[in-house]
Amino acid sequence: MNRLLSERVIGCALTVSGALGHGFLERVYEEALSVELRASGIVHERQKAVTVQYRGRPVGEYCCDLIVEDRLLVEVKAVSALSASHDAQLMNYLKATGLTAGLLLNFGTPKLGIRRIVTGHDDTDPI
Repeated sequence: MNRLLSERVIGCALTVSGALGHGFLERVYEEALSVELRASGIVHERQKAVTVQYRGRPVGEYCCDLIVEDRLLVEVKAVSALSASHDAQLMNYLKATGLTAGLLLNFGTPKLGIRRIVTGHDDTDPI
């Protein structure tokens, strides 16, 4: 059975969370997740620069934590609780990249926090 890309990424995140626990900085989890994705054969980019446009003009730049297979944006957090502002951040990142699906992964609690956000629906490419 073919697992969805987001399920495969979540599986990798659960492996990292189980091995490292909580209490490290975000960059530690991001690097560990990158190692786990690579070991699982999942193509991804770390810290990819994205230009934010306003009225067709560049107004800023930010770096995505992870872009997986050019289809899924992954934002890594290490906070005591996810908030609505984290959801809004991921939504804005999706808009800026043109991607339609993202995962918000929080390694800052004993149990991995997972939020999946989809802004568009495409039956031909379930993420």
